[in-house]
Amino acid sequence: MTLSPRLPFFVYGTLRPGEPNHDHFLRGRTLTEEPARLEGAVLYDGPGYPYAVEDASLGGTVYGDLVTARPEQYPALLSALDRLEEYAPGDPRNLYERLARKVLRTADGTAVPAWVYVAAPTVAARLRAKGRLIESGDWATRAG
Repeated sequence: MTLSPRLPFFVYGTLRPGEPNHDHFLRGRTLTEEPARLEGAVLYDGPGYPYAVEDASLGGTVYGDLVTARPEQYPALLSALDRLEEYAPGDPRNLYERLARKVLRTADGTAVPAWVYVAAPTVAARLRAKGRLIESGDWATRAG
């Protein structure tokens, strides 16, 4: 079994500061939380949470935060976030896939590898066909 690298997490929905899951999952477990963006993806509204869908052809950007876990908290946090996102490696029923992607720090534009939970392929196809796009790419400023 290969171990996952200890990457920071790019969060763009209910795990962002001020959103409902931030305090429950991240408070006290992080070293840093800083604004960041994921290029080549768009954001769709879900049932109370968003989905990032990779789509370079649309030239979209998803806005969120780059969260670096405290080293002693990392294994438990990774496991907790996988459960929250209902992600299990290789499971065809996944709603999300956890992928390593480059995200850009808003402050200086530095590219940083991070874990990003993006819509699983079947979910992404459904969203592209019938989903409600969040045009701003920012869950925090969505209308509704």
